[in-house]
Amino acid sequence: MATVLLPLAVFYLLGSAGLGVQATSSGREGLRLATDARMPGYLYVRPTGRCTPQFWSSGREPWPNMVPLDSSVSKVFGSMLLERYEPGLTLLEATQRNDDIGGSVFFKLVKQSSAALLNAYSRPGFPYTAWEIKSLVLEALISDAAAALQAEQFKQANEACH
Repeated sequence: MATVLLPLAVFYLLGSAGLGVQATSSGREGLRLATDARMPGYLYVRPTGRCTPQFWSSGREPWPNMVPLDSSVSKVFGSMLLERYEPGLTLLEATQRNDDIGGSVFFKLVKQSSAALLNAYSRPGFPYTAWEIKSLVLEALISDAAAALQAEQFKQANEACH
């Protein structure tokens, strides 16, 4: 009787600890984690931290009241942006853009600065205030190099934010 109960107790303990038995290619049994069967294979996921443009465009969190979804980029950052962007471009559309990779540095600037502005309004401790972001965007419009540098700085702040 004890020889029957001991293996049952071992299998019960292994099962409750998340371990199980699996046949290997050689036909012998081996231990494996029960969660291994539920784990997906290789899965590519873009980083979508709580402060990235991808996060803000997903709608997983309400936008700050200071910036409605349909706010135009030119009204939020100033009319000087009309020289670089279409008048109807909204902040939501700016965060959803995919043409910032390999495209104009000004596309990357509007995408990252829109996310940075949302972070400034909703994330305590974000390294930029809303007014700083708006001023830095206007200053970055003077050249491709300035826009690229500022976009990269906003990107780093957005990705480091929690």
